[in-house]
Amino acid sequence: MSLAETGRLALRELDHGDEPFILELLNSPGFLRNIGDRGVRTLDGAWGYIANSARASYAKNGYGLWRVALKDGDVPIGICGLVRREGLGGPDLGFAFLERYWGKGFAVESAAAVLDHARGGLGLKRLLAITALDNAGSIAVLGKLGFAFDGIVRLPAHAADSRLFSLGL
Repeated sequence: MSLAETGRLALRELDHGDEPFILELLNSPGFLRNIGDRGVRTLDGAWGYIANSARASYAKNGYGLWRVALKDGDVPIGICGLVRREGLGGPDLGFAFLERYWGKGFAVESAAAVLDHARGGLGLKRLLAITALDNAGSIAVLGKLGFAFDGIVRLPAHAADSRLFSLGL
């Protein structure tokens, strides 16, 4: 069941059956370079990531990362949603896509649906976002969504600095 839909995409909670997709995404070169190595190498590890990250966030925060799939064929292409990170003063927008789907507008399209949900469904007034310092693609996505650059931060769980962005809803 979709939580949100756009012209081309369906977004829903991650669940059983998504392990092969999550295993591929978390080990893709773009994810490893821009987000980091989550140490997930097996389908069981992928389920652990889904259960302990996304599903735990749904239960604790009422939001989390959603599976993004093409409506045509229900093909999973990425994740997009809201994350609660230690060291940030509020929820932040997170997204990651398989590289073969980069540059097609899917990140902006799915993130716009998440922003609508944050504003209307959750009543949030402000969102944050972080990127790797040199992640030009994600920086461009955030710019298209109206996020403003706020500075450089180092979060407690991160080994490197990140660019911080914010958006009033």
